[in-house]
Amino acid sequence: MAHDHRYLLDNQQVEAGRRLAALSALFDQSTFRHLREIGLGPGWHVWEVGAGGRGVPDWLAHQVGPHGEVLSTDLDPTWLTASGGRPNLRVRRHDVGLDPPPDGTFDLVHARLVLVHVRQRDRALAAMVSVLRPGGYLVVEEADPSLQPLTCLEDVGPAEHLANRLKNAFRQLMAERGVDLAYGRTLPRRLRQAGLSKVRADAYFPIAGEACRELEHATIAQIRGTLTAARLATEQEIEQHLANLSAGLVDTATSPMITAWGHRPPDTPVKRR
Repeated sequence: MAHDHRYLLDNQQVEAGRRLAALSALFDQSTFRHLREIGLGPGWHVWEVGAGGRGVPDWLAHQVGPHGEVLSTDLDPTWLTASGGRPNLRVRRHDVGLDPPPDGTFDLVHARLVLVHVRQRDRALAAMVSVLRPGGYLVVEEADPSLQPLTCLEDVGPAEHLANRLKNAFRQLMAERGVDLAYGRTLPRRLRQAGLSKVRADAYFPIAGEACRELEHATIAQIRGTLTAARLATEQEIEQHLANLSAGLVDTATSPMITAWGHRPPDTPVKRR
């Protein structure tokens, strides 16, 4: 396949803010639960990779307190802007697939919905592991659209048929840009192969509700020009789908979010990339 490596969900687009807010509403509590369970607390030094919006970095900065520090990076930090007055939160433009990792080492490195969009994802994962302190944790969260390819799990009528056809078109566009639609399920193996121990994983799968519809609405609105340019949908079909979502006529699901985590054994030396 000849890949188009332009990022499909550009943070510069107006609709990106709405989409990031929906992702935060859907997945932040699951993320926070995982990070609490590994022991995140005061004094930790954290690298938040590909943060996108402010929700997770601000929460992390609160958790680590004044004696900890959070470095929040993104290829396009448009929605991160300033640190919001938090002296323990730094924001930096950074391409995790190409740029050297940040200086120093970290107690926690976390990334959500990042690696599937990075062309050099193996290099990016290795960079994230390389800056873990002995005993430090890596937590990676990635959706797996191939595990559940439908927007509407109950495909019972015209509104659901349209929603699922547009989801298939969205998946086609992602695949053309080099997104690995089955990457999420590979995370446990990849973390073990990277030398981490005590690797575990689970999945979170919202299947209905206002936040699911909001994410679907924001995503389709953001890619509508690409869908029509590729002749995968018409303006009329997109308008009808957005109207169905606004009217609450369909129950939309997300792709399963797979979270995998492991830690660097305490006796393992740090080998920076």
